[in-house]
Amino acid sequence: MDLRFSDLAGLRKALDSGMVSAVELAQDYLEAIAKDQHGVVLAVNPEASLAQARAAQTQIDAHQAGPLTGLPLLHKDIFVTKGWATTAGSKMLENYQSPFDAEVVERLSKAGMVTLGKASCDEFAMGSANQHCAYGPCTNPWDESRIPGGSSGGSAAAVAAGLAPAATGTDTGGSVRQPAAMCGITGIKPTYGRVSRWGMVAYASSLDQAGAMARTAQDCAWLLNAMAGFDPKDSTSLERPSEDFSRLFGQPMKEATDSQPLKGLKIGLPKQFFGPGLSSEVRTVVDSATAQLQALGAVVLEVDLPRTELSIPAYYVIAPAEASSNLSRFDGVRYGHRTQEASDLETLYRRSRTEGFGLEVQRRILIGAFVLSHGYYDAYYLQAQKVRRLIAQDFQVAFQGCDLILGPVAPTVAWPIAQMDSQDPMTEYLADIYTLGASLAGLPAMSVPCGFVAADAPSARRLPVGLQLIGPQFQEAQLLAVAHAYQQATDWHYQTPEKES
Repeated sequence: MDLRFSDLAGLRKALDSGMVSAVELAQDYLEAIAKDQHGVVLAVNPEASLAQARAAQTQIDAHQAGPLTGLPLLHKDIFVTKGWATTAGSKMLENYQSPFDAEVVERLSKAGMVTLGKASCDEFAMGSANQHCAYGPCTNPWDESRIPGGSSGGSAAAVAAGLAPAATGTDTGGSVRQPAAMCGITGIKPTYGRVSRWGMVAYASSLDQAGAMARTAQDCAWLLNAMAGFDPKDSTSLERPSEDFSRLFGQPMKEATDSQPLKGLKIGLPKQFFGPGLSSEVRTVVDSATAQLQALGAVVLEVDLPRTELSIPAYYVIAPAEASSNLSRFDGVRYGHRTQEASDLETLYRRSRTEGFGLEVQRRILIGAFVLSHGYYDAYYLQAQKVRRLIAQDFQVAFQGCDLILGPVAPTVAWPIAQMDSQDPMTEYLADIYTLGASLAGLPAMSVPCGFVAADAPSARRLPVGLQLIGPQFQEAQLLAVAHAYQQATDWHYQTPEKES
């Protein structure tokens, strides 16, 4: 029985029943990864993976397995891992071996999960297409001529292609949600501070947040149960009571009934998410998903997020500013790439950084250095932070009238890779219009598969569309319960590229 496209719950049953062992399961996925043609995985270590699988099987045999024991996953190559190279998709960190595990990696390992390898990503998580990886582009399993989304494109493509049942990702401005949408899987970015950033290669520290990517909302809840929690090593980590993120499944609302599990739920539709720029095909699919949620008992109303358009300039000032500071440590002296052609210290810095960083990273570092420089800090960086506060206030006002906010994840489906060569960088930045607000406000948000649109010729394949759900701070359990109710009534999350071929 081919289990590679199963959800985590299905794999859990297979492991507990003895249908398959943790070692056999890991071997099956590793064999699939070895044959991968999508550029999904940057590093594997079969010996380490199988050692973890054998340890997990020992727990299973002793009837001491937890929900995640023996289940395989990939880690985005932004999380440092002992035993696997961590490059952040950059030549700057080529062959870097971390002496410790990121907190997310350690927590999932303690939960018994088996690491299969490191997933491709845009260099230092800077991108929305996974075409900025120094080790080659990653392609979309639904149509290999198209992007998988970014920057966690390798993680999303891996789950979609059946190369892993789950993966970690990071979301700074939409980098979990957008690739999840474009690859037809489920992905969640929790509230900022929910999950430790310790051991995550930094891009923009006030925005970076680890997230979970898998086939279903149930899978993501299981992953978050292990990933979330206070970490004293991370100064931005929040002290919150531990909770089961699947606790509201089956009863997300007090007024719920068997036929209408979402009765009493108020869903806000921002008019700014459905205006010019949104593909008519994507809107049709999102409208259909909205109607399904109404059939499940939800009430839909219009809300206003008036500063949505300002989220792009605010983000692309704040994030590059923080990136220019974070990436200043890569100077060719302590670790990372060092040029072989330097006659003095200044040349060492300049050439090491020019050779080690890709063009998109260089662009963002230069923008960040500019907006932080004397004479421009007040005009750009400080103003962007003020706009960020106003964007957060817009969400607070909107949530006074609704329980969660709904909209598309991206204006279009995955675009052709060939388009990347001719398009202005701003075109890629504009694809983040619907995801940036939640990131700037530090809110939990997720993408749920909700349908398909037909690809342009010559491809005859369908392309996935993601439904975005945004909640107030710390309301991940409700978001996941609503997504679960939707997935109980639909099967978009079980559609796979393999069925399409």
